[in-house]
Amino acid sequence: MQKIGIISDTHSYLDPSVFEHFADCDQIWHIGDIGNPEILDQLKNFKPTTAVYGNIDPKELQWKLPEYEVIDLEDLRFILIHIAGKPPKYNKRLRELINEHQPKVIVCGHSHQETVKKDRENGLVFMNPGAAGKQGFHKYRHLMKIELEKGKITNLELVKLGKK
Repeated sequence: MQKIGIISDTHSYLDPSVFEHFADCDQIWHIGDIGNPEILDQLKNFKPTTAVYGNIDPKELQWKLPEYEVIDLEDLRFILIHIAGKPPKYNKRLRELINEHQPKVIVCGHSHQETVKKDRENGLVFMNPGAAGKQGFHKYRHLMKIELEKGKITNLELVKLGKK
């Protein structure tokens, strides 16, 4: 079993409670729009962290981080990408990646809208943890935690961090 902490759209603000919420996680996934590179350093110093860049990230992060990651874990294949579009009508880039990699789960950010949706048309699950930072149109800051075991997401928790 693996427990994953998922965060996105920090926009240069990392709520100190993130470390408490992710204390029991095996790893962290940051799904872009990190903002300040120090946030990524703090997360990596805390837990193993995988990150993709987002559209507001400085060139320093865009040169260092990939556009997307494919992760195989507990018999599930994930694609982590910042901008995805909406299920089942994803943007062109993600449609290409879905065809190439055949994931079971898409994890994205960008919209600042916490979402978990079964996409029956594409045979996958779409997840967005919402925004954890203070910039954007969202009212509340969120992150997610998932547990993976033998090809299934066995537990999902949406954590409300508070008002932005």
